[in-house]
Amino acid sequence: MVDLRKKDIQKLSTDLIDIVKNLDLEKKRERLLNLQNETLKENFWEDSVHAKEVMREIGALQEEINSIDSLKGDINSLVEIFDSTTKETEQNDLIKEYESLRERLDKFSMMKFLSGKYDSADCILSIHAGQGGTEANDWTQILFRMYTMYCDKQGWKYEVLNMVKGNEAGISTVTISISGKYAYGMLKKESGVHRLVRISPFNAQGLRQTTFAGVEVLPMMEELDKEIDIPEKDLEFKAVLSGGPGGQNVNKTSSAVIITHVPTGITIHSSNERSQAQNRQNAMKILKAKLWKIKQEERVDEISQIKGDYKIAGWGNQIRNYILYPYKLVRDLRTNVESSDLEYVLDGNLDKFIEAQTKLK
Repeated sequence: MVDLRKKDIQKLSTDLIDIVKNLDLEKKRERLLNLQNETLKENFWEDSVHAKEVMREIGALQEEINSIDSLKGDINSLVEIFDSTTKETEQNDLIKEYESLRERLDKFSMMKFLSGKYDSADCILSIHAGQGGTEANDWTQILFRMYTMYCDKQGWKYEVLNMVKGNEAGISTVTISISGKYAYGMLKKESGVHRLVRISPFNAQGLRQTTFAGVEVLPMMEELDKEIDIPEKDLEFKAVLSGGPGGQNVNKTSSAVIITHVPTGITIHSSNERSQAQNRQNAMKILKAKLWKIKQEERVDEISQIKGDYKIAGWGNQIRNYILYPYKLVRDLRTNVESSDLEYVLDGNLDKFIEAQTKLK
């Protein structure tokens, strides 16, 4: 066992070397230095959108480099301590420290799969009830709870941008903004249809029922303002009475907004803020993200006509099953990752599902 543990400890070092090589750390150190020099220019803040993007990239690079340096130091210390001990009991006392480092290293290794243009960005996550009335609305509310609990566990901040309650219970549709490191990159493959099978609590006959909800994840970055230009003539704007949180005062003013993009028919509703201007700004962010996604899917569709092996994860493509009856099982249909502890997963413990799908090409 000691020999095996020695090999495991040594493998930490070799795995870290591979990760550093894949991430091209030296190139990133050079990139960080160039960006830091750029911030010293007198006119740096004249373009505030670009400046904020530069500062965001600097923060991400610094955190990545610091994480690697910290891992390298801790692994070297563990190797030295292990080599300096001769008793098997003393070496076995290091197992917990080894397991902690292995967990940190495995989690950090996901970074090499998060190299997309907007993977490090914040995101917008929407959940829409499928057919099924109250049952579907309840399922949407369960998913909303699952994702917000996952955000809490990641230390991410989230804010409800728009929520439409179900007529009897649950949520018909909800949109939240999520702010956190690699939020978009980690959540983007949650997009698709989520299927629930259970004995319906809303059915007096106690019948098994299948319910669906659609999840959509979009990047949220100020840089999209430059990438997506929407002429005013393509927009229809409408102010409506808000039905969101805030008490009686909310309903007395037309603070909520509905923006329709005429060429595509996409309609965005934003009602969470008291300010109509802020709701309009939030709605435009969501609209630009949706139009960006359409552009990406059109590009991928062109590629798929050549390769013939890509399928966009849309409303018609089921990605995960959550079965409560006749047995308990959560199974991802793309990675085959599964868990029999369904309640644990619905409490926001999505790590093994997120990690597996992040590695998908």
